[in-house]
Amino acid sequence: MSDITKKKVAIVTGGASGLGYAITKIFLDNNIHTIIIGRTDKKLHEACEKLQGEPHCIRCDLSQLEKIPELVKSIEKEYGKIDILVNNAGIHLKKPMLEVMDEEYEKVIRINQTTVFSLSREVARVMIKYNSGCILNISSMASQYGIPETIAYTAAKSAIEGMTRAMATELSPHGIRVNCIAPGFIKTDMSDKALDNDPERKEKVLLRTPMGRLGNPEEIADAALFLVSGASGYITGMIMPVDGGNSIGF
Repeated sequence: MSDITKKKVAIVTGGASGLGYAITKIFLDNNIHTIIIGRTDKKLHEACEKLQGEPHCIRCDLSQLEKIPELVKSIEKEYGKIDILVNNAGIHLKKPMLEVMDEEYEKVIRINQTTVFSLSREVARVMIKYNSGCILNISSMASQYGIPETIAYTAAKSAIEGMTRAMATELSPHGIRVNCIAPGFIKTDMSDKALDNDPERKEKVLLRTPMGRLGNPEEIADAALFLVSGASGYITGMIMPVDGGNSIGF
């Protein structure tokens, strides 16, 4: 067995930027061999150049569901196991509900929701052989309360939270824990574009966040590390808001 396979092996989707990048970095810093899956060659190359700890970068468009089983088999064949899966990849659509076309809605659902199910199913088939594993889903404040002009994104992320609970009831008896982080408003390139172009929304976000600031990607990464570590060994099916109190703010 190589030195790499003696380590825990993690998959992080969308790990080349934003929250996924921060999660990948903290995993590598904690001696977890991490495989980044992304759609864009440039982003993957830049992430792998910057990150220390020899991440393995795989280009794959997960919305092409037929590719997922073979992708997981190839990872299992190379590393012999998969200990951790972080379902982070997703896209956003900010548009009034009455203007959202069926095709746009279905694209967001497919990428943000259906791929999570398909990838989790295939990875769980590997984990169940060893009666061990952690699946961590990334949700959103959009699933905690109504946010205008995010109908497809809200639907997908709400489903992710329901799936987390359902997956936990089925998989936890097999030693596989399933949890979810619901990030608040975190300072990333994507949120900067959304909020800087909408000062009124940004002010509303900060006013209803008791801590009075946006979160940092590293604060999501800290929570992710906790939820896939032995420190959370008796926690499963939980939705953890990491949001500066936004979900309970007024």
